[in-house]
Amino acid sequence: MSPLYLLCSSVLFLFFALVPCLKIVVSKALGIGIILGSVLVKLPQIIKLMGAKSAEGLSFNSVLLELLAITGTMVYSMSNKFPFSAWGEALFLMLQTVTIGFLIQHYGRRTSIGLSFLVIYFSLLGVLLSPVTPMSVVTTMQASNMPAIIIGRLIQAATNFRNGHTGQLSAISVFLLFAGSLARIFTSLQETGDSLMALTYVISSMCNSIIALQVLYYWNSSPEHKKKKKSE
Repeated sequence: MSPLYLLCSSVLFLFFALVPCLKIVVSKALGIGIILGSVLVKLPQIIKLMGAKSAEGLSFNSVLLELLAITGTMVYSMSNKFPFSAWGEALFLMLQTVTIGFLIQHYGRRTSIGLSFLVIYFSLLGVLLSPVTPMSVVTTMQASNMPAIIIGRLIQAATNFRNGHTGQLSAISVFLLFAGSLARIFTSLQETGDSLMALTYVISSMCNSIIALQVLYYWNSSPEHKKKKKSE
């Protein structure tokens, strides 16, 4: 047996032996990166809303459906005791999405409805995370994420199409959400082995891509630009 053959065999053996380890390392690194990114992913959207003091172009119904999907993933992951690196961004996305929901109501001069929304949501979240809620309900909630994501994104896409612009929708937040959902397909399969979670992120990536494409398409369009065109 030649030394070259032995060397090649050893290299191949090491490669195949290290692949599972590399997958774990990459998955953990991606998971941590997504969680760190999620702390800021919707911050540009919140800043844009507060700076403009307007929520024009944002659909509250779309935000509610997105919040349902995020909450389902978070509660399902915690109930199944999945590692934090596999779902941690859901916690930060939830907090930021709730803030956006409140701001939409606040800048629509419906602050009391916005406050009621906060109280009702966090009360329901407390019930879902308590032992009172059976696991079957949590699993059903996670399964309902897919239609919630699809309908929520389609509502936002329809709003953008109807307006002819993306309004106060933040391009940075949209692209970060798209990239994060793509990466989560790999990490959810690697860290949880849960096909339901992986499928949820596949659907989420497809829907996020629609909004991302609209942001690119309407890049030079804005509410002010549309008003100018109408007045000409």
